[in-house]
Amino acid sequence: MTDENRPLSSITIALVAHDNMKDDLLEWAMFNREFLANFRLIATGTTGRLLREQLNLQVERLQSGPLGGDQQLGAMLSEGVIDFLVFFWDPLSAQPHDSDVKALLRLAVVWNIPVACNRATADFMFSSPLVVSGYKRRLPDYQAYHNRPIEMEIDL
Repeated sequence: MTDENRPLSSITIALVAHDNMKDDLLEWAMFNREFLANFRLIATGTTGRLLREQLNLQVERLQSGPLGGDQQLGAMLSEGVIDFLVFFWDPLSAQPHDSDVKALLRLAVVWNIPVACNRATADFMFSSPLVVSGYKRRLPDYQAYHNRPIEMEIDL
């Protein structure tokens, strides 16, 4: 997340919302507009367009989630680009790209990224003094995983 010498504008918040949750995310973002204005914002497709229009803030847009935006965010998580993930997902509707959604959430856990999946969690997460106090996220050490022996049997 942050360290003592890192300006807030270099902290990246990814914002994602399923269709049935976009209004909820927009309402939350409008309420927190002044706070969000301090950070780099990235969002998937339609969510990004709506946030730009409603908040009048710079929001980097990726592809729509089902068209690859979730996977783009996943890559950014694994590369250390994303510091926070706010993903208001719809727990009551089946999603055609459910496997991408699960992969995105899994990568956030793998890389120890704070995730808010609803307004209450987003409120708690961003009201924490750790957001602006120089908290340094602990990066997992996957060296043993990278160096594990791999045995392959090849039938010819």
